[in-house]
Amino acid sequence: MKYNLLVLTLAFVSSAFGETANGLPAGQFQLDSMHSKVGFEVPHLVISTVEGRFDKYEGSITLGDSISKTKVSVTIDTASIDTGTAKRDEHLKSADFFDVKKYPKIKFESLSAEGTPEGFKLTGNLTIKDVTKKVVLESKYLGSVKDGFGNLKIAFEGKTKISRKEFGLKWNGLVEAGPAVGDEVTIILKVQAGHPISTK
Repeated sequence: MKYNLLVLTLAFVSSAFGETANGLPAGQFQLDSMHSKVGFEVPHLVISTVEGRFDKYEGSITLGDSISKTKVSVTIDTASIDTGTAKRDEHLKSADFFDVKKYPKIKFESLSAEGTPEGFKLTGNLTIKDVTKKVVLESKYLGSVKDGFGNLKIAFEGKTKISRKEFGLKWNGLVEAGPAVGDEVTIILKVQAGHPISTK
């Protein structure tokens, strides 16, 4: 059976498992952090970029009989940030950036979804450092499959861009070519989820 669509993700809750008329596996699925990636990319020194990810997060995704009924909820542990350089990660955890002691979580709650499984816009509230703004994720449903244990898995991916300064991440340095750290951050999600949550 073929499924072609993508939604992004992290957390999914409610409704019993079953297959809908459009081929989507209806139900709520838990984010599988072992097989997912919550990543980002930000300009560095004007001419290059730095990539990173968050290693600890949890969430759920709810699928219904249409994309418009898709719901996503995700909570990310800010202290789990990883850019591959310990010194840089410590700076990002400080009050100059995420201030993880004061703001330990990043949250996303979807508000609406429009489009088709092959391509849809997932709109939701993103909260960083207690600042909440609407963002739109360009998303896609990648399909579903049963693993070696017979558990159903679904996959999505999504991408959006935000201004870090609008969320209070304002620190910067200057180099000859301009700012050391760019303002625009690209968020990249590659999500696998499984273990339907039954309402029974």
